Amino acid sequence: IVTRRLFDHDKCYFFQGEDGRIIFAIPYETDFTLIGTTDREYNGDPADAECTDEEADYLIAFINKYLKEPISRDQVVWTYSGVRPLYDDGAKSATAATRDYVLSVDDNGAPILSVFGGKITTYRKLAEQALKKLRPFFPGLKSEWTAGVPLPGGDFRVTNVSTLIRDLKAAHPFLTDFWARRLIRGYGTEARDILDGAEHAEKLGRDFGATLTEAEVRWLMKKEYARRAEDVVWRRSKLGLRMSADQIAELDDWMRSHPVRSVA
Repeated sequence: IVTRRLFDHDKCYFFQGEDGRIIFAIPYETDFTLIGTTDREYNGDPADAECTDEEADYLIAFINKYLKEPISRDQVVWTYSGVRPLYDDGAKSATAATRDYVLSVDDNGAPILSVFGGKITTYRKLAEQALKKLRPFFPGLKSEWTAGVPLPGGDFRVTNVSTLIRDLKAAHPFLTDFWARRLIRGYGTEARDILDGAEHAEKLGRDFGATLTEAEVRWLMKKEYARRAEDVVWRRSKLGLRMSADQIAELDDWMRSHPVRSVA
């Protein structure tokens, strides 16, 4: 669950519950606090997963044991849920199941690699292990190389973030602190390419609200395969927390009527 900001610093809290579980409260998207998580078995369509009322109430009751000023359901501004596949290692419950990923190759015929488990924080290492499993079938595969290569836009030192933000604002004086920080956080050095030398905000095209412009949307559609408004405001960013339902609907209509060919 996501609420308005509950504390005025950038530290994270971990809380121990009477049921033996822990939850966290993390500063989120500058003006919000993220509270989670729950851990329940799920057997439906992953696309239909949602934070249930029961789960939201559980998190609220849990954190209220620690907060000086308790929160209520009407302070929850957004909820989300995801389904994490876990390898069935015979554990009695999802909580007890291993969090490690398991790779299995079936070489009866054309090789098939199955990946069980895994998470975003280990994606690169998982990919290396996956290719290692496939190497016997593809002798020409190169050796591992991704450990020292930055992701697109990530070709800078972490200690230089403040400098990047300052330089971006200097080059584009119309940017607010929030806007410049958001662009650097989301795109790194590629933020310069999105702005493309614009001297005024109007040069970035249509303003969809919450500092989201046509130039950025076109970039996301071309470079990051965004197709619908939800791809932009929830999956590529969390600007949906700052935009109205009408603004998101207008963005979706615009994206449908302005298809862009993606570039790999």
